Amino acid sequence: MRALIAPILGFLTLLGSPAAAQGYVVQVTITEEWVEDTVPADSADRAIAFRRARTPTAIAAYGPFRVIDRNRAALVGVTGPATPAQFRAMLRDYPELARLDLIECPGTDDDRANLAVGRMIRAAGLETRVPTGGSVRSGAVELFLAGKTRTIEDGAEFAVHSWLDDRGFEADDYAADSPEHRTYLAYYQDMGMAADQARAFYDMTNSVPHNQALWLGAQDMRKWLGEVPAQASVQTSLAGAKASKPRLEYLDFAATSF
Repeated sequence: MRALIAPILGFLTLLGSPAAAQGYVVQVTITEEWVEDTVPADSADRAIAFRRARTPTAIAAYGPFRVIDRNRAALVGVTGPATPAQFRAMLRDYPELARLDLIECPGTDDDRANLAVGRMIRAAGLETRVPTGGSVRSGAVELFLAGKTRTIEDGAEFAVHSWLDDRGFEADDYAADSPEHRTYLAYYQDMGMAADQARAFYDMTNSVPHNQALWLGAQDMRKWLGEVPAQASVQTSLAGAKASKPRLEYLDFAATSF
């Protein structure tokens, strides 16, 4: 089956910035571990721009994951083809990890790998948490939903939009019962949503075109977890995506704060 690109992938620029997460700084020396993984040859591969962010002082790094202590890790970047292997390596080295904080999460450049990581998070029984100032966008929303328990602090933000495949087609270009749609609906149900809730959430993520964004606050996302009854609201819309390929910016680990 043709590779899918993240359902919420590809923000070129972002309006505003969330409040800085309290107590988060970057350690000067962090060593990346590069781990090979097996992925389909036609997997999507796309760069997305993202903000520089405050991240916790880390004792180890595995791709976009930062190990804060033996019980806690953080996600601070884009997931890709190597991320499943990086996540496995992190759990191998730190088997007592219990919580994943999603801090600055632009999305993914390989949705197959991203959904695989989500299932790994659920299988490991990790809690997912978005702290005050945390930003969860694109395919990272699927990773947040993967938590066995999920915590959203006031001041967290989320953003969604329609997925785009490797031929440039969006969700509404496909028949309602297509395999592409079933992939995401099955994932949401595997993450604990009832069938009707999964459909409603999926329709919401595809309610704006790929080159725009629907921004959700903490209360908006809590609604989708069944915690508040209010309807999700649009906070900000990002329109007029640039035609040129976005520049992928990397977190600056040479700085101690931003």
